[in-house]
Amino acid sequence: MDLLNTLVQGLMLGGLYALFAAGLSIMFGVMRMVNLAHGDLAVIAGYLVLVLLGGTMFPLWLVVLVTLPLFAVIGYGIHRSLFSRSLKAGPLSALLVTFGLSIVIQNGLLEGFSADTRTIDMGVLNTGAFHLNNQLSISYLGLLTLILAVVVIVGVQLFLSRTRTGKMMRAVSDDADTASLVGANSKHLYAIATAIAFGTVALAGIMSGARSSFDPSIGPTQLIFAFEAVVIGGLGSLWGTLAGGVVLGLTQAFAAHLDPSFTILAGHLVFLAVLAFRPQGLIPQRTV
Repeated sequence: MDLLNTLVQGLMLGGLYALFAAGLSIMFGVMRMVNLAHGDLAVIAGYLVLVLLGGTMFPLWLVVLVTLPLFAVIGYGIHRSLFSRSLKAGPLSALLVTFGLSIVIQNGLLEGFSADTRTIDMGVLNTGAFHLNNQLSISYLGLLTLILAVVVIVGVQLFLSRTRTGKMMRAVSDDADTASLVGANSKHLYAIATAIAFGTVALAGIMSGARSSFDPSIGPTQLIFAFEAVVIGGLGSLWGTLAGGVVLGLTQAFAAHLDPSFTILAGHLVFLAVLAFRPQGLIPQRTV
């Protein structure tokens, strides 16, 4: 029963990692760009929810509905004004720009909210659980996070494979110059991909903020876990991202069951093992 409980907890933790990693996977799959500010954007989402909950009479569900499209709009604007220019100069320039954005975000949050840890109160979602028996329970929040991760990845995959915009996005990813000959606007499509990535990372930040405490400096840690999930699953592969998140979550859960001090190290070791023996990841990218 202890092993079954560990399996359940690992799956739910993996869902959180997959939700974090989805945005990274989208941006890399479409424009071959790694956003080093990814984790910090999730932290901003957490603080934004706290500000809206404290400064307005909006219920939590409405605050979330406001935050996600707002982040998508911000992502579109940031790409058109900042990321697109850095991509012209090459991948290293884009990497440095996102690194600088990460530093700015962390220091801005530190100035605005101090280094105190915060958490998002979701009421019964924070503490409630389905009790299957005396030893096995499934938390509402963990199950909801796993479901959201699957819904997000399935939804984005369907968007990329079934819609005209998604198909054009895949074409631009393969060859932007050739796609432009049939009317594809790479700047616009890249900005849409960034908007989707920002929306998903905002959702991940909200769920993470409800699951545990956060502070202005936690973004890089979240980035590392998201990046490991993407690499384990396969760069640019959305299904691989889900698989990578689950593998990372299960690894950490079973390591914690054996020795809590080994939890984080075990995940890093799996990441290094995948890089060494299967660098293409568990589910390599075929199409975006």
